[in-house]
Amino acid sequence: MLTIDGSSLRIEDVVRVARNGEPVRVGEGVTERMSGSRAVVERINVEGAAVYGVTTGFGALADRAIAPADRSALQRAVVLSHAAGVGEALDAEVVRGAALLRARTLAAGMSGVRADLVAALLRLLTSGVVPWVPEHGSLGASGDLAPLAHIAAVLLGEGFVRGDDGTRIAARDALSARGIDPIEVGPKEGLALINGTDALTAILALATHDVEGLLSAVDCACAMSAEALLATTVAYREPVIALRPSPGQAASAANLRELLRDSPMVASHRESHHAVQDAYSLRCAPQVHGAARDAVAFVRTTVDHELASIVDNPVVLDGELVSAGNFHAQAMAYAADLLASVCADVASISERRVDRLLDPARSRGLPAFLSRDPGLNNGFMIAQYSAAALVATLRASATPLAVLSASTSAGQEDHVSMGYEAALRTRRSVAALRSVLAVEMVCAAQALELRAPLRPAPATAALLASVREVVPPLSDDRVIAPDLEVLAGWLREQRWRDAIRDVVTNPR
Repeated sequence: MLTIDGSSLRIEDVVRVARNGEPVRVGEGVTERMSGSRAVVERINVEGAAVYGVTTGFGALADRAIAPADRSALQRAVVLSHAAGVGEALDAEVVRGAALLRARTLAAGMSGVRADLVAALLRLLTSGVVPWVPEHGSLGASGDLAPLAHIAAVLLGEGFVRGDDGTRIAARDALSARGIDPIEVGPKEGLALINGTDALTAILALATHDVEGLLSAVDCACAMSAEALLATTVAYREPVIALRPSPGQAASAANLRELLRDSPMVASHRESHHAVQDAYSLRCAPQVHGAARDAVAFVRTTVDHELASIVDNPVVLDGELVSAGNFHAQAMAYAADLLASVCADVASISERRVDRLLDPARSRGLPAFLSRDPGLNNGFMIAQYSAAALVATLRASATPLAVLSASTSAGQEDHVSMGYEAALRTRRSVAALRSVLAVEMVCAAQALELRAPLRPAPATAALLASVREVVPPLSDDRVIAPDLEVLAGWLREQRWRDAIRDVVTNPR
């Protein structure tokens, strides 16, 4: 069980709760800490000083004083008015991650709200209630206002939740069915529920976790392709790799060496002069995969910073409410754009290896399109088309969004990060990369079998056996879309790790 007390979380914590359903509880001392900052807000509310979000309107309406009798209604109104998203519903794991991160920030005790709000958010997580949150509506500044407002609206008994069959259900009915009462919000509390980067941070945390796994999987796919294409392994040797002090390059090359260790297939042509130098998609794989690893390490650091941040406005510091700007997600926007570029380029080099596997002019003796009877059968010809189409889409999706600021709220919010849209797009890029790698895996598996009686290395043989547990070899042509879908799931579940656990010391 995860305990939140306002301190930093890790990406793995988000995955465990948002994706795997791990329960969450409030840590000791949270209620007392939150009570102190809440007392500051209540004092301001009584004294009537002009303080943003407590006694005034919001955004461009910050110069409007709000009468004491209307201040609770103001907080309810800001939630309901900001629940203005559009599009398809966000995946449940993203919504759960956002709720977790909003609870963590509030539990830090610097938002001036009651502990009841944290308890209400955790009730959603533990009860299985998932708010219906349209996917678009945040600019990544002033927080993820629309997505978080749709979550907060459910706490108030408004809006919608996701039914077990994916349909929309009125929030009040869903809460009632679980014996949960809607909450009331007082001064500052509606604003505190929506003013953070929690939705985009949840999206990017999940994406970072997934890409890190795929960067090890792509080493596995490359090793299988390199063997099948009778590639040399000299360029992967440690002294050569050490000439560039890149941690990512070193890790990727170490993986390739381990995966290809004791390979009879590599040994069979070690003294051959058929290839003094392999094509870049094989020879330079550690450099490309490694650069991706280094870039993702930067993204992880950025997400870690956000998971340790208090993203709210205003915040209680030294007994007073201070207007701040930590809800601005520019750093996360840059990171999301970088991760999209990584997905595009890793997919690109993977697709180039697929093209080489299928081309009899360049595959060193493999049959055309890896078909056992080419001509009558087309083999994996169109699977490569699918991979190439995804690469084109991924390249377009790597166009930066972090530089596309727009002025909103009558010019009050005149620079926004677009970090949420960047993170959302990157999430889709991760899924596309996974599908491209599935194409390389299924083609490399077929190619290794076509090299018989030559045998692959122990590690790549284990990978091949694991692939064959879910996807049969291709003999005569058949509909292979289901094979690619199943193999994408195999990659998502990181089943390749289980396959090589006993033959690779420590896959990185």
